[in-house]
Amino acid sequence: MRAMLFDGANPQLRETDVPDPVLAAGQLLIDVHACGVCRTDLHVVDGDLRDPRRPVIPGHEIVGTVAALGAGVTGFAPGDRVGVPWLGHTCGHCRYCQRGRENLCDAPGFTGYTINGGYAERTVADARYCFHLPRQYSDIEAAPLLCAGLIGYRTLAMAGDAPCIGIYGFGAAAHIVAQVARHQGRTVYAFTRPGDHDAQCFARRLGAQWAGGSDETPPEPLDAALLFAPVGALVPAALRAVAKGGTVVCGGIHMSDIPSFPYAWLWEERRIVSVANLTREDGSAFMAIAAKHKIEIETTAYPLARANDALADLRAGRFTGAAVLTIR
Repeated sequence: MRAMLFDGANPQLRETDVPDPVLAAGQLLIDVHACGVCRTDLHVVDGDLRDPRRPVIPGHEIVGTVAALGAGVTGFAPGDRVGVPWLGHTCGHCRYCQRGRENLCDAPGFTGYTINGGYAERTVADARYCFHLPRQYSDIEAAPLLCAGLIGYRTLAMAGDAPCIGIYGFGAAAHIVAQVARHQGRTVYAFTRPGDHDAQCFARRLGAQWAGGSDETPPEPLDAALLFAPVGALVPAALRAVAKGGTVVCGGIHMSDIPSFPYAWLWEERRIVSVANLTREDGSAFMAIAAKHKIEIETTAYPLARANDALADLRAGRFTGAAVLTIR
């Protein structure tokens, strides 16, 4: 089968033929139709995340159909459309798994990082971590739901019931979570790269009440700020924008160093928290929301062989919304 392979020595993925994956007990064999291109994939190939499987097939926003079931699998049938997210395995017995916090598992497996992912014609995945997808989304539209949507949802949930939300970095995750926040009746302010008027217009079209550069002050203090851009300098900027008791939620898996800032900016019970991975409960809750409220998914499609172009365009910010590889 065709696949795009990261060997760890070269940031460029290599298109190659690899053997079909071998189906094991508890797994689904999946014919891949589409796979989202996530900033986490960039962090893998750019060396920001340590110790990926080498070689590895990236991609953790996988949409496809079930080709075969491994022994013991229930809840799926051949021909079902399924989604495969970032969280691909947990141990089930560490202190975090035992406390319902499997996103912090001590011995996890991550799709496209420590487990082969979806930049390929076929993949296998643990059925327990796969999701049925809402029918109203095409394969290309559904792919970004599986990380941009899921991590965005968990990031928003970490903000509690904050009625006024600021979103820094209006990319794949932000354009989904902004719509979820609006469905929940929250006010959304969007912060983009300074001067990125296209992204600001995009944000306003999706319901943001105000959109401006990350160097600007919002029209009113925020109750919470969600950070999706991997820029540590945005943390103190967001702290200055949130009201007393406000929360700054860092939604990315990697961020540049956070510069020092005066304690006064944190005082008055402001908080900085991070989001790590997701749980299957997050997935079920978010898919229910996506099924109830049709979310507008902005995508730019690339054939599998152009995965390197998609990653380069993501790195340079050449599109709005999300990039998706089309496989079948």
